[in-house]
Amino acid sequence: MGLDKTVASAAEAVADIPDGASLAVGGFGLCGIPGTLIDALWQRQTRDLRIVSNNCGVDDWGLGLLLAAGQISRMTSSYVGENKEFARQYLSGELEVELVPQGTLAERLRAGGAGIPAFYTPAGTGTQVGEGGLPWRYAADGTVAVASPAKEAREFDGRPHLLEHGITTDFALVRATIGDRHGNLVFRSSARNFNPLAAMAGRVTVAEVDHLVEPGELDPDEVHLPGIFVQRVVRVTPGDPAAERRIERRTVRQEGDV
Repeated sequence: MGLDKTVASAAEAVADIPDGASLAVGGFGLCGIPGTLIDALWQRQTRDLRIVSNNCGVDDWGLGLLLAAGQISRMTSSYVGENKEFARQYLSGELEVELVPQGTLAERLRAGGAGIPAFYTPAGTGTQVGEGGLPWRYAADGTVAVASPAKEAREFDGRPHLLEHGITTDFALVRATIGDRHGNLVFRSSARNFNPLAAMAGRVTVAEVDHLVEPGELDPDEVHLPGIFVQRVVRVTPGDPAAERRIERRTVRQEGDV
């Protein structure tokens, strides 16, 4: 592949993602989610996807589209969120779910992208996160079919820590505000929470960008993620409904509130 990493469409960008692939997907709630790329996967009906993402969208948007269509078999997340279908599939045994403390999930993605196979953290000590037994998959009768294993523990400075493993995935899907043809990306505000980490963890990372610029237009000091981590860049089509920015829970001030 040359230095120009742009591809013509989201459909082309995800065309080689096979059934059963593992994906790291950026976004925090509905902020910064790669909606165009998710929509392209939904239309391709790619199935048995194993997804690592902070949450799974909502019932009718983001990763929730793939979930409702039965295209996801496993989620590694820190938050069920506002997605009732996520909870239903998990409790009915249709979906395997590994719940991970949010900071641990972020560091597992970063570690995987940095080539660090494992690390120790105090998060989760003294709980089922470390001791094992968290339900990963339920049976149809409500019993636990697959439970989390106990984690290796070690003491540092008199405090117990758990061994956590870095995460790498076959592909990663992320969204950036600005990207150039070399794959250098700039994220906006909360969209920066998980997108750079997901991009690092993917062996093949696909970025959808709102604004595509030419190489050299970005000040190197403004780049949040260097193009070394990105293999494909797709410009979001203005007005594309799949790229809409939604608010997960709208909160407004009531009349008379100070």
